[in-house]
Amino acid sequence: MLTVKNLRKSYQVGKNSYEVLKGVSLTVEKGEFVAVMGPSGSGKTTLLNCISCYIPADSGSICLEKAELARLDENALAEVRNRQLGFVFQDFLLLDGLTVRQNILLPAIIGDTVSDMVENRADQLCEVFGIAAIRDKYPAEISGGEKQRTAVARALINHPLLILADEPTGNLDSKSTRAVIRSFEQAKQALEATIFMVTHDSYAASFCDRVVILRDGVVWQVLEKGGTDREKFQDLLLDAIREMGRAE
Repeated sequence: MLTVKNLRKSYQVGKNSYEVLKGVSLTVEKGEFVAVMGPSGSGKTTLLNCISCYIPADSGSICLEKAELARLDENALAEVRNRQLGFVFQDFLLLDGLTVRQNILLPAIIGDTVSDMVENRADQLCEVFGIAAIRDKYPAEISGGEKQRTAVARALINHPLLILADEPTGNLDSKSTRAVIRSFEQAKQALEATIFMVTHDSYAASFCDRVVILRDGVVWQVLEKGGTDREKFQDLLLDAIREMGRAE
């Protein structure tokens, strides 16, 4: 599904060059829920931005299915972002002047692909994520958790190959966080979604199939959940983070 190989990215600040990604390689298989964790400055958000091609990598490859994203022109990339990638952001990025249902339909509206089938899918997503009762309300009238579930539904409207989520629970309380993570689980189970999530939150990451831990721009450790229960997996994540701190 997604294959990242030897990805490198540096930023130039004045006369100084700072290498943020130092040869990152990873894969995400179809139907997986994968998280990336790591301290601030480890390269998590840069990695996500390189995968979406919002910033160019210096070297390495990013393949989505069989497409090498770095080789696509801007028009082809725009098509990939609208049809094959779904995005969920920490700050929701809903349009205040649109209802919940209209926000969910927005990628299809932009892509001029709205049809009865797409509108029915929007209604189905509202049911799946428990927001059918608020679909005619505006963002100012709903809670943070409801806004983020709307954002997850919007990310799924075009049947994307991959959802990229950047700190999706960062602005939420514990109750809303659980509701949003449950929406990702529902997307994975009911809609066969593939999800790649950047997070600082060990609780959110503990629901994932696999967690990639970055440190100083490299993959420091990969933890597989396997048959481990969620609470024990969270303990393993916290142990790994503490071990990383001791190794500094």
